[in-house]
Amino acid sequence: MSWTALNTMNTHYLRPVAALALAGLLTACSTTSPDVVSRNDAQRMSTVVDATVLSSRPVVVEGSQSGIGGTAGAVVGGVAGSSVGGRREAVAVGVIGAVAGAVIGNAIERNATREDAVEIMLQLKGGERRAVVQAKGNEQFVPGEPVILVTTGGKVRVVKAPQGSQQVAPQPPRS
Repeated sequence: MSWTALNTMNTHYLRPVAALALAGLLTACSTTSPDVVSRNDAQRMSTVVDATVLSSRPVVVEGSQSGIGGTAGAVVGGVAGSSVGGRREAVAVGVIGAVAGAVIGNAIERNATREDAVEIMLQLKGGERRAVVQAKGNEQFVPGEPVILVTTGGKVRVVKAPQGSQQVAPQPPRS
């Protein structure tokens, strides 16, 4: 079998693999939004604690790198590079394309999984203070307003307290 035929055959079979790898990258993107509840957390009892907002500020949750982006980028870059030039050039450009694709794929995955978030400083009834970082949702948190901390499966989210809830008065920290 000639190199050209082998290269064409490999490119033919690798394109669907590259497409599947990119699809995997896109499905790896998830949200930590307080407005979206995980399927695993549905129909589970949650612990609810009253608190008062002390302050809130915008933060960014760093993106993740599962390796899917780098793998997908390497496959796409390798396939694209291997189709350039003759036999010798195709191997060299294929390797360079795979390395460049992996770097670019990692960067894309990291940026695609970054989230705008908010850090909320809270005062509990007993005077204890807590901080929660969660993805930016539909609610804005104002100092002094009552909120509730909902804990399900070890994950905590802050939501505004229902109308008529008692407000927890901020107390000085305990020594």
